[in-house]
Amino acid sequence: MTERVRDLDETALLARIFPLLPPGAATLVGPGDDAAVVAAPDGRYVVSTDVLVEDRHFRRRWSTGYDVGVRAAAQNLADIAAMGGRPTALVVGLGLPGDLEVSWVEGFARGLADACTRAGAAVVGGDLSGADTVLVSVAVHGDLGGAAPVLRSGARPGDVVAHAGVRGRSAAGLALLSAGAASPDDGAPSAHGPLAPYVAGFLRPEPPLDGGPAAAAAGATAMLDVSDGLLRDAGRIARASGVVVDLEEATLATSVSDLAPAARALGETASAALAWVLSGGEDHGLLATFPPGATLPAGFTRLGSVRAGDGSPRVTVDGRAPSAGPGWDHFRG
Repeated sequence: MTERVRDLDETALLARIFPLLPPGAATLVGPGDDAAVVAAPDGRYVVSTDVLVEDRHFRRRWSTGYDVGVRAAAQNLADIAAMGGRPTALVVGLGLPGDLEVSWVEGFARGLADACTRAGAAVVGGDLSGADTVLVSVAVHGDLGGAAPVLRSGARPGDVVAHAGVRGRSAAGLALLSAGAASPDDGAPSAHGPLAPYVAGFLRPEPPLDGGPAAAAAGATAMLDVSDGLLRDAGRIARASGVVVDLEEATLATSVSDLAPAARALGETASAALAWVLSGGEDHGLLATFPPGATLPAGFTRLGSVRAGDGSPRVTVDGRAPSAGPGWDHFRG
């Protein structure tokens, strides 16, 4: 008989989860007390939080518990990297329906643990609650290692715009799954078919976490995690810095080519692939600006430049207003 969440009390369910979680080098007191204690050698903490809601950010018919655990970790870890820091500790709140399989929750913990272990971070505590659907809330802490944080507001005219990570793969994977042109099995870790990179990119994004501290060390003037689409997030740098971020379409050609198999599977043209690159969210790459002449860190590719805002901070593509949509909005979809 399948074991369900309602078959266990909170203590028993936590006893299934805790042994699966990584302890982390910075953890002084881990799960089991009223609060965790985590070392802060820099004297400061970088802190962020994100929420994932079932059927809003993931669907159980597509995503295993493991997938959701990886995704929950990835989007939070990327926020720390985008400040130039390294993640140290996560606290996770879970709302769980009573009929949810315990194995799904254990898979979630394993996915969370694997993503955190790769980043050198720990899961140090959290909370459980009953809910009508699965709800995941994560708070993440990070360490700047003595460096100044890289903000969105530091871009200056003449800076180079660069990006690390994949562009558009998550959006392509979502489009394939939504159209029934691919199945979750196409994105399984053992899958090697032509659509595997896109489905896996949507189910289990892999942010370039080392790129954040590397960009900070290279003198990045502004940076953020591209979670809601290249255009929307570049616009956030533009507004915070009071500048124009001008992307060059030619620099996106490699990403458009990378997405061609997904576009063909859907009967779409390169214009659809370009839209995924410009407007697709949840790849969790890093968009940064660097001073003129700076050597870009490994993994970063130049995408354009920064111009004076002229009283109208905005994003342009080849100097013109972009034709693609603005990207993901949490209240408009």
